[in-house]
Amino acid sequence: MYLTIISKSMENREKKRDEVYSNSVKAGKRTYFFDVRENRNGDYYLTITESKKRYEDDGSFKFEKHKIYLYREDFQNFLDGYKDVVEYIKNNKPEYFEETAKTDEIVELNSEEVTKETPEE
Repeated sequence: MYLTIISKSMENREKKRDEVYSNSVKAGKRTYFFDVRENRNGDYYLTITESKKRYEDDGSFKFEKHKIYLYREDFQNFLDGYKDVVEYIKNNKPEYFEETAKTDEIVELNSEEVTKETPEE
């Protein structure tokens, strides 16, 4: 019988090794993480994580996370389905996409106004 002891530093190295690419998107109170990982066979898979900060009654907080694992054999079907539903929304509620652009403009304008109004020390 063989016993393998894995230290925390070995675990961290293993985790970093299987991370190939990562991107995050802040969306209001949520953050979405798109992580490309590699399994032991060298195949890529995608982990999509939704993270949302939840406050407790005592004022402390925790992050609530939901994950989707997407494997290579499902990439094309997932992409086709995603494109289809986004196109449907664009055709039926185009203002959803216009509002995003307007919201980005407002945030940018507000940050410029704050910069202008901030007195120099």
